[in-house]
Amino acid sequence: MAKNLRGRNDFQKVYRKGRRYEGSFISVFVLPNQENCHRIGVTASRKAVGNAVVRNRAKRLLRESFRLNRSLLTELHANYDWVLNAKGRLASCKLAPAYGELTGIIERVAKDEVATPLR
Repeated sequence: MAKNLRGRNDFQKVYRKGRRYEGSFISVFVLPNQENCHRIGVTASRKAVGNAVVRNRAKRLLRESFRLNRSLLTELHANYDWVLNAKGRLASCKLAPAYGELTGIIERVAKDEVATPLR
């Protein structure tokens, strides 16, 4: 289960101290937390993505991709704060590419977790 990140301070902490993973459609910031579950924050800026309708669709795609990847999240050793930033290309794609890219990023987080633990 995942909760939502709330408030500017939570987002800023993940941006400052977290590790960044880049993809074609999304940019993901990850920071281990002390909670008993993962927390997710989703952003889509007007500059990068577009008007409100397009931004809301991009955020829905990211939330759904994260939800569909819940089984991969249980394999991680720690719980994390996730900030998913939509890029402009996400506005014109379907769910499958976004889902695939997020799956790859979660697998990279798991690999990095074993190789060099995130702090």
